[in-house]
Amino acid sequence: MRKIINIFAKLFTWSFFIKLTPEIIKQLEEDLSQAKTYNDLMGKNGAIKKLIKSSLENILEAKLSEHLGYEKHSPEGNNSGNSRNGKTHKSIKTDEGMIDLEIPRDRNSSFDPIIVKKYEKTLGPIEDKIISMYAKGMTTRDIQSHVEDLYGLEVTAATISRITDSIVVHAKEW
Repeated sequence: MRKIINIFAKLFTWSFFIKLTPEIIKQLEEDLSQAKTYNDLMGKNGAIKKLIKSSLENILEAKLSEHLGYEKHSPEGNNSGNSRNGKTHKSIKTDEGMIDLEIPRDRNSSFDPIIVKKYEKTLGPIEDKIISMYAKGMTTRDIQSHVEDLYGLEVTAATISRITDSIVVHAKEW
């Protein structure tokens, strides 16, 4: 039960940063309709791992576009001084096991992704920490302050509320 709640926490947190594309949703629906075992969901090519991988890669692409100031293939990037420079392969450890990612990079190496940091091999369980602090009775403002102090991340109280509220609803449904 706890593992399912943690997965929902991650998915809902990531959904605040990206929009799930129709392709991702279609792939998830196909994978879930065929899933019969835990391994079908969480295994190396399981539905949840595919969703986490595609979500993280979409977040990274969006953050690189934000960093560069233009979308991929946009003419605004011509002679801008910095541009996309392919991708690097990175394997990260998560609570769900290893996930292989393609991390976008820029020519000047100035892109420093926050969600999957350079040189780190694990994906931090920040959502778990938020839910844990909430479960221990901390207010959203206290959680916001702690996350900023401990991780250097600016998370709004509204985002924390959405994370905790959505998890409570899905935990009750489960």
